Amino acid sequence: MGEQGMAGIMGHALLRQAAGIAQRRLLLLPAALLMAACATPVTPPAGDAVPGAPARPAAAPAPAAPATSAEQQALMAMVALQDRLYRVAAPLLINNTELCKKNARNLLGFTAKNRYSYSTDFANAAQRSLGLDDRLQVMGVLAGGGAARAGVKRGDILLAVDDKSLPRGETAERDAASILAPMMSGRSNIALTVQRDGARMAVTVPLTYACAFGIELGNTENVVAYADGHRVLITRGMLNAARTDDELAFVLAKEMAHNALSHSTRLRTSATIGGIIDNLTRIRPDMSTMGGMAGLRPIPQDLDAMADKLALYMLARAGYNIDQAVPFWQRMASEYPATMLNSYTALHPSTAYRVAAMEKTIKDIRGKQARKRPLLP
Repeated sequence: MGEQGMAGIMGHALLRQAAGIAQRRLLLLPAALLMAACATPVTPPAGDAVPGAPARPAAAPAPAAPATSAEQQALMAMVALQDRLYRVAAPLLINNTELCKKNARNLLGFTAKNRYSYSTDFANAAQRSLGLDDRLQVMGVLAGGGAARAGVKRGDILLAVDDKSLPRGETAERDAASILAPMMSGRSNIALTVQRDGARMAVTVPLTYACAFGIELGNTENVVAYADGHRVLITRGMLNAARTDDELAFVLAKEMAHNALSHSTRLRTSATIGGIIDNLTRIRPDMSTMGGMAGLRPIPQDLDAMADKLALYMLARAGYNIDQAVPFWQRMASEYPATMLNSYTALHPSTAYRVAAMEKTIKDIRGKQARKRPLLP
């Protein structure tokens, strides 16, 4: 379901990002197969050998389990990263509609894909590892959203909406989006028919009003994140650098805040950042375009501090531990300094200025929480 209204809970490049890991794992595959062949067990003959007797044939080795392909390994690794990204983003998207008003809209509250959602190289891996065929299947459910409350589960196969059969095949996502898009406004729920464990089920899904920011996973080890006004991209490097879910939430909220404040528009960088995001979600990003600052200038400290302030409110409203935000950003500045081009700090160099603003904001938030005041900046 690639429609823009669902973008806040959907990544459009699950497989495109997996290809980078797959290429590296393919280098390991021949050695792994060789080791498996060398380790085939041989059953020794039972009892004492009898001189002159014909040798007993060795027992046939048990059939080996089918080897997991490099594509399957890469796919499952990326699915795990994408799951974490969506899980951490969910409370930020659902609990901050007041803070991203112009970007809030109704969402179905789940992601769905079929085997054709992936590149040709990975379609078979998607079928073997994820059980996907030509029908759209629920891949993830937004925690706290209407679909979750209605009982939609991962693995449910989408059959129909409002008794109208949903498309199958190579263009299923695009075709389903054209059917669902007109239904996302002017109503409060969607009637779905799904298949679960071979049985048909009717499910009424309340629409989820949420921040509709696209959440993307970038196929690079660069420790950086981007926001183009509509989407947030967290690189694989940044995802791995975030040691806890709270730390990942700090990065997500910061980029969501840049979007909510229209900073890319104000800085006239939307097109440049949009191109960077498009590139980094490809199977093979063109890293020659990512040298230096990739055509971007450092964000002015006043705008960066504004985004930090809004991000902290978003985090508090979503239940994340804002007390760890300052130590996290200080660690990022130390481990990935501004001199390291294409790092987060290179784009956000005013750490001391940001920290002072964050400390003041955290104090304000704690005061409002103590007085039971609305958490609004």
